[in-house]
Amino acid sequence: MANRLFAFINRFLNKYLNIWVVYVMDMILSVMSSFISLSIFFYVSQDTIHGSRGMIFAWLTFSIVGGIIMFAAVRSHHLVIRHSSMKDIFKFSIAMLGKVLIMGAAVYVMDAWRKDIWLFLAIDFVLSVFLLSSLRSAMIMVYDAISDRTKKHSHLQRILVYNTSDKAVALQTRLQNSNHYKIVGFITRQSEEKNLNILDLPVFFCSDASQNKTLKHIVEQTFADAVLFATDGDAREERQGIIREASAEGVKVLIAPIIDEVVGGTLEKTKIREINIEDLLGRPEIKISMDRIVDNFNNNVIMVTGAAGSIGSELCRQLAAIGPKRLVLFDNAETPMHSLRLELEERFPELDFVPVIGDVRQELRLDYAFRNWHPQIVFHAAAYKHVPLMEENPCEAVLVNACGSRNVADKCLEHNVEKMIMISTDKAVNPTNVMGCTKRLAEIYVQSLGLSVAQGQHPGKTKFVTTRFGNVLGSNGSVIPRFRQQIAKGGPVTVTHPEINRFFMTIPEACRLVMEAATISEGNQIVVFDMGKPVKIADLARHMIELAGFVPDKDIMIEYTGLRPGEKLYEEVLATAENTEGTSHDRIRVAKVRNYPYEEAKNNIARLEALARNVDIPALIRALQDIVPEYDCKWGK
Repeated sequence: MANRLFAFINRFLNKYLNIWVVYVMDMILSVMSSFISLSIFFYVSQDTIHGSRGMIFAWLTFSIVGGIIMFAAVRSHHLVIRHSSMKDIFKFSIAMLGKVLIMGAAVYVMDAWRKDIWLFLAIDFVLSVFLLSSLRSAMIMVYDAISDRTKKHSHLQRILVYNTSDKAVALQTRLQNSNHYKIVGFITRQSEEKNLNILDLPVFFCSDASQNKTLKHIVEQTFADAVLFATDGDAREERQGIIREASAEGVKVLIAPIIDEVVGGTLEKTKIREINIEDLLGRPEIKISMDRIVDNFNNNVIMVTGAAGSIGSELCRQLAAIGPKRLVLFDNAETPMHSLRLELEERFPELDFVPVIGDVRQELRLDYAFRNWHPQIVFHAAAYKHVPLMEENPCEAVLVNACGSRNVADKCLEHNVEKMIMISTDKAVNPTNVMGCTKRLAEIYVQSLGLSVAQGQHPGKTKFVTTRFGNVLGSNGSVIPRFRQQIAKGGPVTVTHPEINRFFMTIPEACRLVMEAATISEGNQIVVFDMGKPVKIADLARHMIELAGFVPDKDIMIEYTGLRPGEKLYEEVLATAENTEGTSHDRIRVAKVRNYPYEEAKNNIARLEALARNVDIPALIRALQDIVPEYDCKWGK
């Protein structure tokens, strides 16, 4: 990206050194040459000025007239100074030759001619060409010097840091030797902090247009390329303010990572990145006890099913940073698994991890992984999640989400796994679609198996924990990547209904919730957390369009397409005092759900599996309604 200072130099040359300014400069040099040559004439000839008034008048007057005529004739002022060449000097020579000829003719007509006058006309000619060429050469040298200096630093993004908090000011220390960023000042909403300096950098008060202190004015003053936020909270506060202004002005919005995260005794530094819509939505991220999580998982053999998916891959990254004894990756998606493998090899070269291509529907393949790698903790994230697709393919939803979860739970018990953590969804609460219903079936089986073990009715030691949460921002195939693609194509952005809303959380937050739940849960519980207020999908679309620098319903249109099969207008609230109980964490709660006898859950799964393998869809749907009474079936409608 071209540096704004370099752009200013170009603007200066184009705006302030336009053709008429160049024309006047050339005229001044031309007349100056004539004056110098005339002075030399009087010095050499020792004539008095009083006796040569006619010659002086003719010499200088027709120097001006000749310059005006000849510069206009050869159009030398139209030449771009920084691209001047020898061909341009030839034009100057023609212009100055014409000028001295006009001067000579004028002196002759006014009867001021002397036999040595040609010598001084020649001096005028040579001096004019020299001064014109020298000026252009000097300007080119200065321009090139400034350009080289600017280009040398053009890769540095000039940054305005938002706020003057300790975290914001600390960014100057972190970035002072950066090869990518240069902080040029701080911006604040606090009027009492204007006209201050922090660490020798100015503090700008960003207010309203009436005081000429908008972000636009500050950017023009500092040539800033981007605004940097120290925290997600600061960015969320300014999503309708500075972030919207920055998008309108084409100024990047960046967000800084946590200064450092010490996990398992290792320091991992992250990079500044451009702000995402995920940073601007919802509540402040839930805080968890990393020390307790590290103690719980460090130096264990951990297995993740669905390891190459959105949640699974982020779980692997966070677990890798903790320092497990071994990390077993289990997934049936070859290419995403390959990508994850390359990433882990690069980011965690000391990590002992094993990628296993396998399907949770295949008991023998699962048994191979458990038998060979002996996991102590299993995170089960493998699932089919897309509601419309599962409405169209209910048999596969049952086989993966319900039967696959049963297979993983059974293998955990068979191979003495200490704890299994299953990823569920808010769509399992009073489900209206096949996907949510099959996830509820998985919850029922896993919880009933755990209770059976705890009550001594089934041999084994495994503790089972289920985590429920809402939509994950930015996951594969979710609404945000879809909106990004539509915006990149120029729209329209499609929303199913103007009033549809969802609870959202970020992928890292979801994974931290999973690990925290696994740490604080006593087992055989469904853990949920307070997700704050739901977000309207239409508002989300508008925010994304604005963040991309466009105006909603003007530059990019929003179109409403109608609810899809099995889709709810409003999702269920996960955590209330009526449907949950508190835990040691004020934002994490345990769902109050009906307990099912293990044998009943086992037989129900087996019954559904037989129907799914026979692809008897009508009977399968009836069975789902029978087994999960709260399932409000919309299938086929």
